[in-house]
Amino acid sequence: QVQLVESGGGLVQTGGSLRLSCAASVRTVNIPVMGWFRQAPGKEREFVGGINWSGGSTYYGDSVAGRFTISRDNAKNTVYLEMNSLKPEDTAVYYCAANWVVGDIRKTPTEYDLWGQGTQVTVSS
Repeated sequence: QVQLVESGGGLVQTGGSLRLSCAASVRTVNIPVMGWFRQAPGKEREFVGGINWSGGSTYYGDSVAGRFTISRDNAKNTVYLEMNSLKPEDTAVYYCAANWVVGDIRKTPTEYDLWGQGTQVTVSS
């Protein structure tokens, strides 16, 4: 069974950093696009960023551009989300997702085929 498992969430102060990991049970080199999303209570799921299969192309949501960085290590079948300069408004459950359709990095949750269970990130003020 194909699975994605996120880890690395936790509580951090404003201005701090966290690195989330998303481990896949399949070879990530075969997954054209991996994305990160987040969802805060009472809000819709928001696109954080995405990365293509090689790691050569990334795309970020406006609210995190310049602060967050996505990378992938296909040898470890893992995708990472490095989060810096964290703000209280970054508090949410963070999800990784996989898209098996070759093409541009998608921003819409419904375009992703597989999701992890999520990891909580809380930024205190």
